[in-house]
Amino acid sequence: MSISTKRSLEHMSWANQEVYRAVQSLEDKALGSFIVNPEWTAGQILQHIASGADWYVYCLTGAMWHENLIPDSIADVAVNAKVLAEYDAIIIAEAEKDDELLSIQMEDGVFQHWRSTLIAQAIHHATEHRAQLIDALEFRGYRPINLDDIDLWAFEKI
Repeated sequence: MSISTKRSLEHMSWANQEVYRAVQSLEDKALGSFIVNPEWTAGQILQHIASGADWYVYCLTGAMWHENLIPDSIADVAVNAKVLAEYDAIIIAEAEKDDELLSIQMEDGVFQHWRSTLIAQAIHHATEHRAQLIDALEFRGYRPINLDDIDLWAFEKI
């Protein structure tokens, strides 16, 4: 694994946990926050980040994914944070393997992607949805964390 990939994965895992920890400081009703589409609430986005990581684990390892909880209370966010940390650790471990073309079985057939592509997409997926989550919360008046507090510059300072 390249140095930049390793650092990007470490940053992804750290930023995920920082955001989930910050959300745990809010009241339960914050989980209903959204910008335009009420189907994409803060709770749904938190679940989607974890489910996405779970799906990448499936693609990389073949281990079947799980039913990840849509948090409707702040206590549920802690549960999601724990399972997300486990998924992130698996993705990081998978990045240590040689790059290879993986065949992934889906309901509509098999598709193939390089291990490196799946890992890069896992990083991007988490990043885009953390930003979406923070925007939804801020739109409703909650400011648990600033995006600058979880960028790569902030990560380098820890």
